[in-house]
Amino acid sequence: MLDEGRHRIAPLMSTSEILGFVAAILTTLCWLPQAVKTIRTRETRSLSLVAQGALTVGVVLWLSYGLLIGNAPIIFSNAISLVLVATILAMKLRFG
Repeated sequence: MLDEGRHRIAPLMSTSEILGFVAAILTTLCWLPQAVKTIRTRETRSLSLVAQGALTVGVVLWLSYGLLIGNAPIIFSNAISLVLVATILAMKLRFG
């Protein structure tokens, strides 16, 4: 993109960053219904403690990685995902 003085202006976000944010939003929001349902019903018997624990650790690692490389879509999605999956894990630990 060129301005009036014919100098190159960087776009606000690259196509790859937009793609990353769209993916981040979709994969993050997919946990919202499960978290809401778990909080409302306190029903966790059908959830695997091992799977939920592994997922939570994995999200922590992805968030750490995103922070280390400074990647906004990874940081954004995993920070929010951590809140949701950790809430589900806490409910599983509390209510079995």
